[in-house]
Amino acid sequence: MSATCCTHSNATDNLGLSAILEATSGEVRKACSRAMRFLLDLEGMLDRARERRAMLDLDGHVLKDIGLSASDVEREASKPFWRR
Repeated sequence: MSATCCTHSNATDNLGLSAILEATSGEVRKACSRAMRFLLDLEGMLDRARERRAMLDLDGHVLKDIGLSASDVEREASKPFWRR
């Protein structure tokens, strides 16, 4: 069985497939990294939208305590989720 593995390994090396696989895995890592960054950014955007909606439920006393007015909250809540 090990002879088959060695033969397969040599055949892979002779065809240059190991270099192709190594390069491909680097590209896959980059693609996964970009996808993860996108998902984390999207998660942040959705969290921001959720927090903006939650601010609409705060009463006047709480807004005053944190230094916001109702118009500040309305302005913030009206922003699209992708805007900071």
